Amino acid sequence: MPLLEIQQVRQITATIRLDESTASQIDQYAAFLHASADEVVDKALAYVFAKDRDFQKFLKAPGAARVPQSLRIRRVPQNGAAAEPVSPTVQTAKGTAAGNGARLRGDAA
Repeated sequence: MPLLEIQQVRQITATIRLDESTASQIDQYAAFLHASADEVVDKALAYVFAKDRDFQKFLKAPGAARVPQSLRIRRVPQNGAAAEPVSPTVQTAKGTAAGNGARLRGDAA
């Protein structure tokens, strides 16, 4: 049995908008944890999703897998090409599910 367990996680890049104070607190919390802002957002959302009992019930409902996609996801550039935005309606639920290690960048409004 190996001494280390390596878990491969599919990461995506997405653009979101945050209140300026929220973005500042993410940076502060990241510094506090000696982690990246991406890790703070990912783990905070995973924590909320896991702890919200009503959301867990919703996930078990038949229509939960067919919600409209509103997250603006960017494709990973290949061969040095510029990243292209992907239409939210094209993305599958798998690509935006919690726990995928989504990388988020906040833009000032």
